Amino acid sequence: MTFEAGPLPTGEAVRVGRPAPRARVRDISFGKLVFDKVFAAFALFTLAPVLAAIAIANRFGDRGPVFYKHKRIGQNGKPFYCVKFRSMRVDSAEVLAELLDTDPAARIEWERDQKLTDDPRIHPVGRFLRKTSLDELPQFWNVLKGDMSIVGPRPIIGDEAQRYGHHFADYCAVRPGITGAWQVGGRNLVSYDERVALDVDYVRNATLLDDFRIVLKTFAVVLTQEGAS
Repeated sequence: MTFEAGPLPTGEAVRVGRPAPRARVRDISFGKLVFDKVFAAFALFTLAPVLAAIAIANRFGDRGPVFYKHKRIGQNGKPFYCVKFRSMRVDSAEVLAELLDTDPAARIEWERDQKLTDDPRIHPVGRFLRKTSLDELPQFWNVLKGDMSIVGPRPIIGDEAQRYGHHFADYCAVRPGITGAWQVGGRNLVSYDERVALDVDYVRNATLLDDFRIVLKTFAVVLTQEGAS
């Protein structure tokens, strides 16, 4: 796998809308589960001082909760609460509503990508956390709980399911990941449709070896901040 965005898979070998073969998913599930648990436990143990420092900076950099929990869709469509270091202002909902009401360009970008290139909701410490992907570190706890995997599609909210169309079955076939093909294949530089294509390609074709490759490439992407926002 090259982890580059492209069109959704078509043709005789892989029919559009066809979910990932359950047998193949089960074949790699045990090795993937062991890898996930060991990796997550090691990460939480070794990064404990970093996590503590971020928590302190986040608490005093912008008064409010240190962590942010948001309901996402997990494997088999089961909802779970994804944990991050809070990167948005406590009044982020009001800030977004005012922006979308007064800025047509921002409204178009939000409706298209569910993201904003210059997001006024993000507080200064949170901007650094997002640029460096440090806001994602608490998700290792989600991995230990079994809600997420180290590698997989990015966890989506309920409103995003329709954007996967028939490919939502592919998304639900595996646990969502902390990192994945989207993060190393362009991140915010690719469109949402291309993101779906990357997720479908990963679910249908990736092996455990591909997971190792994605993890290694993730370190390079984080260091260069490629596609970060």
